[in-house]
Amino acid sequence: MPANLLSTDEAAERLGITRSTLYDWLAQSDSGEFMIRGQAETINYFQGGRRGQGRIKFEEREINRLLTRMKVQPKENKPRQLPKQKRKSDFQYIKVKPGRPDEL
Repeated sequence: MPANLLSTDEAAERLGITRSTLYDWLAQSDSGEFMIRGQAETINYFQGGRRGQGRIKFEEREINRLLTRMKVQPKENKPRQLPKQKRKSDFQYIKVKPGRPDEL
């Protein structure tokens, strides 16, 4: 058995969410729909009781893993490219003389 197990209240407090949000996350994780920052994630937890209806417990390292996945890391700013200059003539491939057709 893992050494340091956290209750749902303790886990939710460490994650900075409410307990009901944590239960929602667990339901999403169980159905394969849970996403953190655009990446699919699963949450590992223990649930006691004969039919799996007992209290939910989390390993401390699992909560730390989720916190790490939630961490925002700034992206490097790429230098902005100048807009491309337009061609000299938008009609460079048209080979007829300009003017009215009846004047040609």
